[in-house]
Amino acid sequence: MHCDVCKTNQATVFLTQIVDGKMQKVNLCEACSKEKGVTDPTGFALADLLLGLGAAQEMERGGTVQKCPACGFSQADFKKTGRLGCATCYTTFADGLAALLKGMHKGTDHVGKVPARLAKSIEREVQLKTLQRDLKKAVASEDYESAATLRDQIRHLDVD
Repeated sequence: MHCDVCKTNQATVFLTQIVDGKMQKVNLCEACSKEKGVTDPTGFALADLLLGLGAAQEMERGGTVQKCPACGFSQADFKKTGRLGCATCYTTFADGLAALLKGMHKGTDHVGKVPARLAKSIEREVQLKTLQRDLKKAVASEDYESAATLRDQIRHLDVD
């Protein structure tokens, strides 16, 4: 099997990654793997992993070097390490990051995690407030049958 980069040497390094449920395989010869920094985990360009081999070089050739005004981190630094230097980097490199993050994650907003017990408590509070609001509307519109049902639901939630 030949190297996917140079197309001449025998491939000795085989990388497999799964992106969006699709498996992509990259076969590299010894020289190309060293050139790409595969032996050094921080040397393999993130852009190459996500966008295909050679993407980082194309992106660097494509325009001027943009640097973060706060920490001086450049796009090349980000592509090499896969990390940003500071919080200001997110706004500085926002154009390219949005598409990159969407490809890596489910979205671009951090939603975090909530412990299961707390999630149940929050859900109960939201449901209680909704029922109380609906109860006020039912009483205001003199729909006493619905109000009685809502009152019973509120009492049931308070007991739990």
